[in-house]
Order: sequence, then structure tokens, then C-alpha cells
Amino acid sequence: MNDLLATAVAAHGGLDRWNRIRAIRAGAAITGAFWQAKGKSDAMKDVRFEVDTTRERLTMDYAGRRPRSVFEPGRVVLQGPDGTVVDARDDPERAFDGHGFQTPWDDLHLAYFTGEALWTYLMTPFLFTWPGFACEELSPVESDGETWRRLKVTFPGHIKSHSRDQVFCFGPDGLLRRHDFTIDIVDPDTESQLHAAGYRDIDGIVVPATRRAYATTGEDRVVLVAIDLAGISFR
Repeated sequence: MNDLLATAVAAHGGLDRWNRIRAIRAGAAITGAFWQAKGKSDAMKDVRFEVDTTRERLTMDYAGRRPRSVFEPGRVVLQGPDGTVVDARDDPERAFDGHGFQTPWDDLHLAYFTGEALWTYLMTPFLFTWPGFACEELSPVESDGETWRRLKVTFPGHIKSHSRDQVFCFGPDGLLRRHDFTIDIVDPDTESQLHAAGYRDIDGIVVPATRRAYATTGEDRVVLVAIDLAGISFR
């Protein structure tokens, strides 16, 4: 295992504990200007979701009358309260062809994007020990008075995520500080940075409860994405 990856895995709780987990459950408030641009500003202000840690799958329940969403790489589904299929889309990534930052999304677009995003976030850094992932340590950066070690991770083709190559920055304690990537289905030419903080130790696994992505508009700093987790549990 890559030395930096080994350090990060140990800092976040270690593989022995992680491999006993089959699912992560959490509540979340997910807000920010990005969702407003997509016409989904209030869609995820109160959600509960479950991450399958054995395969790429995420289910999400929304407050109110919105149907449950089920994300898998090749198919997204919206379900009614009794589990009946309300809507579905096969090969959902193709539905983003020709999209730009301001292109509005339907509920299946939202289910696909939030599924691949949250699944990646909650699986970091343990996911990178799976077969098919390639890791390379880059030169460190100085930020917030710390030296951050950077891990470039190349995802295998069968795992859906923001982009094939992503960079994860870890602090002196081995915990994730920042996640750098492009979002290929939104704008492959613009790099995004998602900051991780608010760490909690849950049954020996250390999880960041808050994530923030920012954009600068003139003299203003805008919160593009805000993710606040609560009620995190493992099974």
C-alpha cells in the first residue's frame, strides 16, 4: 500500500475496523449556491442516506413527499413509499451530455450526482485500497499553517465519481483536509476544492461531519456546497 494512503487509512480508523462495516447511515443538510443553479436549492436540506460499503450503491430519503432515490453506477431509480418504481434511468451518466454549470437538473440527475459524490466522500480513504485504484504521492502544499501531503488517486473505470483523477490532501495527523477534483459531468475544465472538517470518532472510525466548497465572485466568497452530517452510524 502507498505510504501516504497507509497513514491516512490508519488515521481514519484502520482497515480492521472498516472491514467490519457493511453500511454507513447518516442524516444531512446539503445546501449551497450550486444546488440553486440546478433548480434544486431546497431538495436536500433534510435528507437521510445509506452508503453500501461493499459496492457502489447509495439510497437517499428526502423530507416531505419526494420519492426515495437509489443510485447505482448503471441505473438510478426513484421509488414511492411502498417501493414501487416512480421513475428510472439506465446509463444515467449519458443524461449529462451537453450540460453546463447552469443546466437545470431533474430528480434523476440529482440522484445520480449525489449518489456518486456522497458515496465517494464517505468511503474516503478506505476505498482507495480496493483493486484497480492507483495512488501516487505528489509534492506537499502549505495551507492554514500546516503542511499537507497530497495523494493523487486514479479511479478505475467501473467506479463512477467526479473525475478519473482526484487529489486528496491530508494534514499532519493523517486526516483529510481537502479534496481536489473536476466534475466531468458539470464542467471538466474547472477545478473544485472540498474542505473537510468537524471530525467525529464513531465506533473507532473517524469521519468529517462537515464539508464546504467555495467560489469567489468579485470580493465575495460564496458557499457552493455545504454538507453537514448528523446521526452517523455504522452497521
